[in-house]
Amino acid sequence: MAALLSVQDLDLYYGDAQALDRVSLEVPQGEIVAIIGANGAGKSSLIRSIAGIEMPRAGTVRFKGETISGLESHRICNLGIGQVAEGRQVFPSLSVLENLEIGAMIPRARANARRALDEVLAMFPRLKDRSAQVAGTLSGGEQQMLAIGRCLMGAPELIMFDEPSLGLAPLVVQEVLRTIHLLNERGLTILLVEQNVAVSLKISQRAYVLENGRIVMSGSGTELLHNDRVRQAYLGL
Repeated sequence: MAALLSVQDLDLYYGDAQALDRVSLEVPQGEIVAIIGANGAGKSSLIRSIAGIEMPRAGTVRFKGETISGLESHRICNLGIGQVAEGRQVFPSLSVLENLEIGAMIPRARANARRALDEVLAMFPRLKDRSAQVAGTLSGGEQQMLAIGRCLMGAPELIMFDEPSLGLAPLVVQEVLRTIHLLNERGLTILLVEQNVAVSLKISQRAYVLENGRIVMSGSGTELLHNDRVRQAYLGL
């Protein structure tokens, strides 16, 4: 299947410190692709570089065959790349409904904002029940659902999830990962950075291992789940 997103030879520096070293990967349309690695491996830096938040020193990012390297983040979002950032990052002083409405402010989403809102509230009934509630008073799990819902309001074709289960209770983690799987079944392409390595590999068609800013291994999710090096380093087996 053709790659919806392609990253080639990406280098990123923070001052003199190199965060990404010639990182290359592909995300085929309609698939879940997982990025696994230890804390500090460069996973969030990769997501932020694709999103246009960080500016790589070298390399190319292509989306639907078009080069998006160097574009501002709002333009990349308007092309159809959504992001659910680490730590959820909802607007705490705004209501649930206002948070969702902000997600539809980009040009590509405005025409179908009402339909998108209906679909998001149908997917997350708790958000409908709490639509007037201030987002900062929601539980962690509810805030994560709100962050996902806000991203969906932007009509993305590809969603990048950065540690979506971080800080959540185990039952909520399962709910979040089921939601990601459901979104993929509905046709969305997913790039997943997730600390729960076993679960992310189980639901992904393809995965990459990032160590010290470099891709050191790749394969199907199943292959990496049963790889001895991966099992020892990330699964404690």
